[in-house]
Amino acid sequence: MNSPTGVGGHARPLTWSRTVPRETVHRASVAEVLLTDVRPTADDAFEAAAAWPRSHTTFPLDGTDRHSPLVLVETLRQLGIYIPLRWYGVPPTSHLLITDLSFDLRPGRAPRAGHGCTEVTCRIAVGGRRQGADGVTTGLRLDVTYLADGRAFAQANGGARFLSAHGYAALRAERLTARQPTPTADGRPTPAALAVAHLRDVLITHRGGTVEIDPADPCHPFFFDHPTDHVPGMVLLEAARQAAAEVSGGVLLHPTCGRLVAARFAEFTPRASVECVPHHRTCVFRIHNGAERAAFGVLGYGDSGDYAEDSLDYVGLTSIT
Repeated sequence: MNSPTGVGGHARPLTWSRTVPRETVHRASVAEVLLTDVRPTADDAFEAAAAWPRSHTTFPLDGTDRHSPLVLVETLRQLGIYIPLRWYGVPPTSHLLITDLSFDLRPGRAPRAGHGCTEVTCRIAVGGRRQGADGVTTGLRLDVTYLADGRAFAQANGGARFLSAHGYAALRAERLTARQPTPTADGRPTPAALAVAHLRDVLITHRGGTVEIDPADPCHPFFFDHPTDHVPGMVLLEAARQAAAEVSGGVLLHPTCGRLVAARFAEFTPRASVECVPHHRTCVFRIHNGAERAAFGVLGYGDSGDYAEDSLDYVGLTSIT
């Protein structure tokens, strides 16, 4: 691992001046890159800088000055790619597969968005590293603490596994060339009902009494920054949030905590369905492709997210380890 010190042996400060190369976080658009600097501080420990712009497509346009939890989770995702590529020998052609992720945001401590971007510091601990017979890293976990102005306001963690391009192609087989079906117009909720800014941000629709994942914009700048052969994890999380918003009649809009467990790939065809069950300040969700469960989890709402794990136990769900 490279030394965390700079000239003269002093730890160099983080910088928010420019983003890291887009290919190091698997983004096609520079506008979607949130990380600006990452450096090791000790063995399996890192510090990173992230710039959260008010102009980002996830920023709520409802008069608030708070960032969406989606940008917090996206920062976790980008760290989960950049750090393994830079320091753990994962080849740049590898595919990242999310096994699970969770976040816990303290609204009272969250930074308010002002002019320009919000400068966020991330402290990262890496654990659970797995290696193949050839010594190449095949999986790991990240635990991230988010700070603004020196004060922690959120935490997130997640697990990922890495597949070579050949291994991924073999795993996906005939699904490797799958693409999104044409969006439907009927049965789609209004953006206002889901607390999103535009019709293009709506990810769900109603069909035959079922809530299905049916993104209105197959080229959405955030959710579909580049082509993919399956429904991305960020789409699953936001589709669950939108379904919770609708099933609760607009009461459960802005989660402060959540957990998503990916059981298998969520396919474009047949369209995945979302089932949500509100319970007090939480909403449990399950995502299915036909009879197969693709993902499940829980979203929590309120001042503290400590009750998210309890809610998973309440409904008898189990996580992937």
